[in-house]
Formats: sequence, structure tokens, C-alpha cells
Amino acid sequence: MKRASPPRKQVLLIGGSLNQTTMMHRIGERLSARHECTYSPFYCDQPLRSLQRAGLLEFTIFGGPMRRMTEEYLQSRALPVDEGGIARAYDLVLTCSDLVLPKNVRRRPVVLVQEGMTDPETFAYHLVRKTKLPRWIASTATTGLSLGYEKFCVASEGYREFFVKKGVPKSRMEVTGIPNFDDCASFLKNDFPHRGYVLVATSDRRERFKRDDGRALIERARLVAAGRPLIFKLHPNENHERSTREIRARAPEALVFTAGNVNHMIANCDVLITQYSSCVFVGLALGKTCFSNFDVEELRGLVPLQNAGASAANIAAVCETLLDAPAAARLSA
Repeated sequence: MKRASPPRKQVLLIGGSLNQTTMMHRIGERLSARHECTYSPFYCDQPLRSLQRAGLLEFTIFGGPMRRMTEEYLQSRALPVDEGGIARAYDLVLTCSDLVLPKNVRRRPVVLVQEGMTDPETFAYHLVRKTKLPRWIASTATTGLSLGYEKFCVASEGYREFFVKKGVPKSRMEVTGIPNFDDCASFLKNDFPHRGYVLVATSDRRERFKRDDGRALIERARLVAAGRPLIFKLHPNENHERSTREIRARAPEALVFTAGNVNHMIANCDVLITQYSSCVFVGLALGKTCFSNFDVEELRGLVPLQNAGASAANIAAVCETLLDAPAAARLSA
């Protein structure tokens, strides 16, 4: 008599920014052969939910352009959506951020996936570490510190040591590489028409109420370019009208792109200038001359594994192990 196949388990993948959402989708594609994969934009409990409904979190992944891009991505690919993860009891939850872990997530096994670079350890970071203030106050500098997950999939050995120094147990982490940053050589094949320029990948720090000197960035870029072609790629969450106006006033010779594939632009540039952006890892992986507000030599030791796009499969394998394990064998969240 033929044995019946085991019931398909339920997996919730929580997006956020477009980068986070596409990461979740790539992992979900690997899991969907054996399991039911459902997606949700990033969500929260009270009191943040009230702020979200009042439109006060439009500069975050809870709303505004970043949430709209995620919603459009999920809809355009006809992916099953359960906003807020309320439709069923999930066997596993994946997320790229543990700055906020809703109550229904905390009751389930969780796999945290590193999304990219983390923010600097500012006064807010040290204040959160010493108090019971919410982790999100310090932004992504507190990534991994919830310990509200079974496994934390990180970009590289360098990043595993980086998070160990912050207090994350080494046993909780798996070095898998991370989707979107694990096959940078593939970006060299593109149809972006420009080559041999200095590229500036700007940030949305002002939109997130963080200190940022846009004028200084423009002047720095002109100095580095030294007469070479100069291109600015604006952040999706940035005030494009304001930033374009500022660039036009100080670098009228520069090209400004508000859309387009930044990875292809990096692949074709000679020099990359960033502030606190994960896209510097693409430049470093491709051997570009890079500038960052972080120490570039330290960043070289953190560059995500280049494994020809295998990270999603590696993360899915971590998930499969958890899904196949008895509940008693899992770590307590």
C-alpha cells in the first residue's frame, strides 16, 4: 500500500523593503515544492499600529514608497498574501527584520535572514542596549539582538563574528550567504548604456530623520570624479524632487536616475560612492574603487559570500531542518 505524503506545512514569509521582499520570494521559491508559502508586508502590533494607521510611519517599511513597492511586487507575481499572518497557524515564519516581532510571530519558530548592512552604533544603539526601550529606536544597528528566532542566516563568516561581538550566540547563526548579494558577477551582463563613470548611490537618511549632509556628498562626488562622468542613483525612499534639485544646483553636469537597476549601474562604473548603503558590497565584490561612511577595509571582511546564487537554497535548507525537527528539539524563542 502506497504511503500517503505528509501534509504540506505552512510557511509565512514577511517582506518589508523591496530588497527584503525579493529575498523572501527567492527563498519561498525554494520552499514551495514541499510547503505552502504565504507572504505578508511588514506588520506590527500596538502602539506602532496606531501610528501606522495615522500615516506617521510613511518613511519606514510600514508605509510609504517602500510598502507600496512590496505590495506591487506581490500583486504583480500573484503571490498568496496573508497580511499580518492572521489566516492560519504557521509552522515557520521568515523575516529580514527582528526590530519588531509581532505577538503572533513570537509564538512560532522564526528564521531571521540578514538583509544587508546594519546601521552605525550610535548613542541610540547604546541607550537601547542599556534599557528596555524598543529595538527599532536604534534602527538596524540592533538586528539580531531580539534572540526571538531559531536561526539567524547571515551573509558571511565576517558577519557572523560581527554579530557575535554584539552578543548573538554563534550557535544561533548559519553562514548561508544572502539572496540579492550572492552573485554579483551576474550584474556585469546588463543593458545599462553608460560606462566608465563615478556613481553615487544616495540614501534616504533625511526621510528617516537621520543626520545627513547632502551638499557635502555632492561636493565629495565632484572632487572624486575630477572631471569624469558623474551619475547619481537616488534611493527609492528618497524625496526625488528635492534631491534632484540639489544635485542640479551643485553638479549640473551629472546624470540623475530616480529609477533603474542600481546593481547594473554599479557593474558599469569605475568608482562607487555610498554612505551607509549595502550596495557598497556589490562594488567591493566586483573589485570597484569604493567610498563609504564606514571603513572600507572593514567592509571587505564582511562582503557576502559569492556562491553563484545559492544562498536562497542554503537558507531553505536551514528552514527544512527546522520544519522536519520535533518541536522539543528546537531552540526556545
